[in-house]
Parts: sequence; structure tokens; C-alpha cells
Amino acid sequence: MHINTTKTYKKKRFWAGILLAQFLLFYTFSKLKFTVSFFETLFELQKKVHQLLFAWIPFSLGDLFYVLLGILLVYLTFKLLKKKNRSSALLRILVVLNISYFIYQIFWGMLYFQTPIITKLPKIDITLEKRKTLALEYLAKAKSTRKLVQEDKNGVFIIKNLKSIQNEILSQQKKLPILITNKQSSNINSFKPSLFKNIMSFTGILGYYNPFTAEAQFNAELPSSYLPFTLAHESSHQLGFAREQEANFIGYLIGVDSKNLELKYSTEYFTLKSLLNSIVYEDEKFVKTALENYSEEMKSDRLNEKKFVTEHQGYVDDFFGFTNNLFLKSNQQEGSITYSYFIDLLVRYKSIKNPKFK
Repeated sequence: MHINTTKTYKKKRFWAGILLAQFLLFYTFSKLKFTVSFFETLFELQKKVHQLLFAWIPFSLGDLFYVLLGILLVYLTFKLLKKKNRSSALLRILVVLNISYFIYQIFWGMLYFQTPIITKLPKIDITLEKRKTLALEYLAKAKSTRKLVQEDKNGVFIIKNLKSIQNEILSQQKKLPILITNKQSSNINSFKPSLFKNIMSFTGILGYYNPFTAEAQFNAELPSSYLPFTLAHESSHQLGFAREQEANFIGYLIGVDSKNLELKYSTEYFTLKSLLNSIVYEDEKFVKTALENYSEEMKSDRLNEKKFVTEHQGYVDDFFGFTNNLFLKSNQQEGSITYSYFIDLLVRYKSIKNPKFK
């Protein structure tokens, strides 16, 4: 008995040491340009393989994987509470953590350390006046496009064909400016409605990318005004853009000139809201006036969004907002409470074609 206990103790020390070594190793890799480049190349390969293997499955295999992993960890945690099984349960937890962390890092985690998009764009001052000018531009565009999309009996924007939006996103991925990226689209439709849509609605999560299966999950309960841009955003993760605000920017490039009016409107509307968010603490009166100048159709969409949020508010939303903010900051990103990096990218990109932004 003493011999078995000693062996288990040594194994625990071994796996704990391996986990610590992984932390140090991947931290070192994150500081080396050639290793980050290697993981970018690896991502392109594994993404295509995973999408070929899993895209045809009608449900989210990645979500099923998370469910099984969660069940395993809960089971091992209960084992951990029992003194008799504590040692072996802790050993198994360490093994699961090591394997999961290693796979996550080689498939996704290292992509957070790619060269930021902002380094490819002109350096300019992101002034309040420039953001106001863009806000007015996208207010006019959103009002115009909104008149061309369909709505329900309550005057709220609705999506008629979600599949056509998904196909349009894949098509638009191929038209991204060379200045910004040379990442290649696999042209495989791997968008999946999440199995956790009810939980997502109460946590404020619109969608997420699964690095283990290369699936883009989305909350099928979202208001239509959110959904197309959410898909464009998650498709940006599928291209290999890990940072949230960079995925927003790539989503913007995918949707803003789209021929699909539903995707175009959702993108313009998201851009407008992001700009107003960046302005409100500096000029609340301007934002209030902009909101008052929404078209009646846009006001209906905004009211529908507010209704959705109100119906799903609570302590769970507060908790996930806090933890998501910590996660973003720990992965070389700003917290979820700010849109400034996306706005920086937007204004700098617009300055390329518009001299008055320089």
C-alpha cells in the first residue's frame, strides 16, 4: 500500500511538473517570431483537416466534446472530495489538464501572439471628430440598407435564409485586402448552432470558435440584427484571427461591402454601435442625437435587442462578463468593456482611402 501511494505521489509530481514546463515552454514560444509563425502554418493544416472531418456532422461535435469533458471533470472532482480516492483523482485531473492545455495551445493559443493587424495600417490620431464623422456615415448607411431587408409583423428585421449568409461570408473571405491578410478560406461551411444556446443567452455570449474541431458556434436565439455579423466574426476566428477585436475588424471587412443585404446591414449596424460606444463618454449629447436619428425601422431593431438583453439579464450574465473580461486581458487583448482597438483599426483603415482621416 505504501509503495502504491509513493508511486502515485511521484506521478502527480511528474504531471504537475509537466504542466509547469508547458506554461514556461509556450510562454517562451510566444516571444519567438519563428515559433509563432510555425503555429500559424500548423493552424492552416489542422483547420482544413478538422473541417473536412467534422463540418458534415449536423450538430456541434465540439459542444459534445465540452459536455463530455465537463462530465469527466465533475466526476473527478467528486472523487477528489473522498479521501479514499483523492490521490488517484488528482492524478487524473492533472493528466486531463496537461492534455487539454497542450492541444489548445498548439491548435489555437499561440495565435494570440501573431503580428497585430494594427502594425500593417497607417499611424494616425484617432480623434473624437474622426469617430463622429464615421458614426454619421454608418448611421446613414445603416438607415439606407435597413429599408431593403425584410421584417416581421412587428416591424423587426428578420433573416430569411441563414445558409445564404453563411455562404456569402465564405465567399467574402476570399476578397479580404492583401494589405491586411493572406490567410486562405477553406470554403467549408462549418457554422453550427450551439447546443448551449439557452446558457449563451443568459451569459451575453453571441458565439465562439471551437479550436478542437474548427467549428464556429453561434447562438441561434439571437435577434436577427446580431446574427449575421456574429457569424462573420466567428468565421474570422476560423481564418486564424484569435484576438476578439481583430476578429471584429475582419468581420467588418467581410460584411461591409457584401451583396447580401442582411449581412451588410448587420455589419453596418454593429459598426455604428461600436462607434457610438467609443464616443458616449466623451460626448453623450452626440450619441443621444444619433440614437434619436435612427430610422423607425432601426429603432424597432434596437428595442428588440434591448428586450432580448433585459429578458436574459442576471447574476450569471454579470459573472460571465467579469470572467470573460479577465480572459481577454490575459490573452493580449483589451477587456470586453471597450471597443477602442476595433475602432483604431477601423479609423486607420478608412484613412487609406480618405485623406481627411490622416
